[in-house]
Amino acid sequence: MENTNNTNARGGLHIPMSRYSETSPADQAVTTAMMKAMRTIRSASSPAPAGQEELDRQRRGQKVLGRLAAPLLGLSWEPFDLNGLPAAWVRPERGHDPRKVVLYCHGGGYTSGSLDYSRPLASKVANRTGYEVLCFEYRLAPEHPSPAARQDALKAWDYLMLLGYGARDVVVMGDSAGGNLALALTLMLRDARRQLPRRLVLFSPWTDMTFSGESFTARAEADPSLTADYMLATRDAYAPGADWTDPLLSPLFGDFSGFPPVMIQAGSNEILFDDSARLHQRLLEQGVPCRMECWEGMWHVFQMFPLKQADQAVDHVARFLLDLF
Repeated sequence: MENTNNTNARGGLHIPMSRYSETSPADQAVTTAMMKAMRTIRSASSPAPAGQEELDRQRRGQKVLGRLAAPLLGLSWEPFDLNGLPAAWVRPERGHDPRKVVLYCHGGGYTSGSLDYSRPLASKVANRTGYEVLCFEYRLAPEHPSPAARQDALKAWDYLMLLGYGARDVVVMGDSAGGNLALALTLMLRDARRQLPRRLVLFSPWTDMTFSGESFTARAEADPSLTADYMLATRDAYAPGADWTDPLLSPLFGDFSGFPPVMIQAGSNEILFDDSARLHQRLLEQGVPCRMECWEGMWHVFQMFPLKQADQAVDHVARFLLDLF
């Protein structure tokens, strides 16, 4: 159910956004069971990737999560080498529009994530939109700290330009740290006076490495997936000793002049909720068209899971893109 009159009063913001909630007791039961399972997994894990052994375990776990997601019929998955970066095309086998493309930036706190991890959500996007999706595996911290991921994102962007796509043919999309990366890439393109992507779509973007949002502590008990310790550790691994107010690290503090329209989706139960809500506020204040959806009872990047609400959310993304092209 949609309610566009509510505001983010719990976080101290009063910016209108669309809110969605479970539509039936059955939906609620599935959501509750999945949240319980996620809390169990989280409680059995180390609070932060402190050592190489724990980091390797976490990276393997994310790959397994991606591989366990049921593949969608009617799509091809085509891995290849993108000038030294592992990459893959997700292509609808029928009825797709090869003139438009999505550049997908995976999440994982800049310390984990992979092609396998990006596959479930990238496949949903390709299925719903009919667009080809390019996934790429950027270098990870702490082995490769900032700015390695941004350099790799720019390499993926330049690859699309060399293939003959125009900037206006490209949607840049990302989840969590990938949302951070999508924003940083667009800032870099704008500052280099290059053409910008046609649209941005951000799933639970991490936009504030200073963690100054109220939700970072206020929603700690509600969040079944992320912890403050984990986020602090990944930040310190990615950008040790940095100025975390730098917009290329914390896009929330950036100048968004000239930005294309943006769509943001977040779950109400995530500690990074204010990273989305405050970004939404700043984009609107700077005159950037922006739509934000808050999905009640959902968690960080819920769209990748096998949930009715996840499929509905990706349907909304498809409408956002198809209506604007």
